[in-house]
Amino acid sequence: MPDFQAWTTRILKRTEGALEDLLPPASVAPERLHAAMRYAVLGGGKRVRPLLVHAAGEVCGASPDALDAAACAVELIHAYSLVHDDMPCMDDDVLRRGKPTIHIQFDEATALLAGDALQTLAFHSLSRPALLADSAVQAAMIHDLALAAGSRGMAGGQAIDLASVGRQLDRSELEFMHIHKTGALIRCAVMLGARCGAPLDRDEIDRLDRFGKLVGLLFQVVDDILDADGDTATLGKTAGKDAAHDKPTYVSLLGLARSRAYAGELLDEAVGEIAPLPASGRLADLARFVVHRRF
Repeated sequence: MPDFQAWTTRILKRTEGALEDLLPPASVAPERLHAAMRYAVLGGGKRVRPLLVHAAGEVCGASPDALDAAACAVELIHAYSLVHDDMPCMDDDVLRRGKPTIHIQFDEATALLAGDALQTLAFHSLSRPALLADSAVQAAMIHDLALAAGSRGMAGGQAIDLASVGRQLDRSELEFMHIHKTGALIRCAVMLGARCGAPLDRDEIDRLDRFGKLVGLLFQVVDDILDADGDTATLGKTAGKDAAHDKPTYVSLLGLARSRAYAGELLDEAVGEIAPLPASGRLADLARFVVHRRF
């Protein structure tokens, strides 16, 4: 997929530059906090969520500048969640993206504040005056991101995850947890991109929303497989921590072979959902990338 690889490289470069410009310089007070924020965000990760924003933006002919702002917003929410998830009061991890986690590199108080500041910076990016010609659409995007990040989205999913340690959830319970913990922000990334351009009709919006939901679930299934079957050097984070912490996963519920088969089923369903949409090839490519990714 040379064309897809070239597109990915270009979008990643755009996103890195936009994040670099948005994040306060480490030379500006409070220097230590700003240094921690930049450490948490820059120079790492696959940027799946920003890529989804830009790919969805192709469906509606969105402007690159608007997509950059939306991509930064969703990536900053993701980055803040990783900072907090890695802290001793949560998953207590020491490695993220191949380097020490924020509370190890700096300290716990700085990590907490960096996560808080990254969350607010996300909404700063999305609320930029005149980002879109229609202010009502822009307000709806801010609303969607807040919902995806809060107690009925990512934060709620994390709470369920913490409460589920040591329990074996059934399939519907596991899916409910991951639709919120991981899926809500991925689904939101697709919808943010879809709102940045020309208005889409109801069927197109519904197809993109179902695609986002399926890819969010697919991402988590693959993540569970990689945690069980990968190694720390390849993943860039501690491998096997789900089993070590006695967390319910798709692998613990279904086994590796069935989890891989389920990932294939989700991929086929997601790609089929957007097949009728014009300019949806990037989204389909990204769904395939999620299955074959290596961190």
